[in-house]
Amino acid sequence: MSKPGIQTLEEQCALKGMRMTDQRRVIAQVIEQAVDHPDVEELYRRASAIDARISLSTVYRTLNLFEEAGLVTKHDFKDGRARFELIPDEHHDHLIDIRSGKVIEFRNEEIEAIQEVIAKRLGYRLVDHRLELYAVPLKPDETKK
Repeated sequence: MSKPGIQTLEEQCALKGMRMTDQRRVIAQVIEQAVDHPDVEELYRRASAIDARISLSTVYRTLNLFEEAGLVTKHDFKDGRARFELIPDEHHDHLIDIRSGKVIEFRNEEIEAIQEVIAKRLGYRLVDHRLELYAVPLKPDETKK
């Protein structure tokens, strides 16, 4: 969902001069409504449930178009599937449950500060980064440690 005053994905596409077909509109709406990080097949299932004329190849082409326009970002969470999300308003990192595939977004100011320090110590100014943590749930006896 877009925030008040923030343009929808469809509006952003129009501003970039992209031709918006009915199928692209549906795919844009499906991406905007996603609260997870769906892969192409999941986006296809959701979009084709709304418009049965949408093909898997249309979803692939549309996602590539949106990615090239800088409107969505693709993630490889090492599960063999490219996953997608809108370009976030604010930076966040990801923790991936390698058993369930669940993706948890988080932001931690200490981690952000440490990354800046590391780059500076190595003689660089950090301009961007991605942090992905791969984890398994704690066992009940591990939560007490």
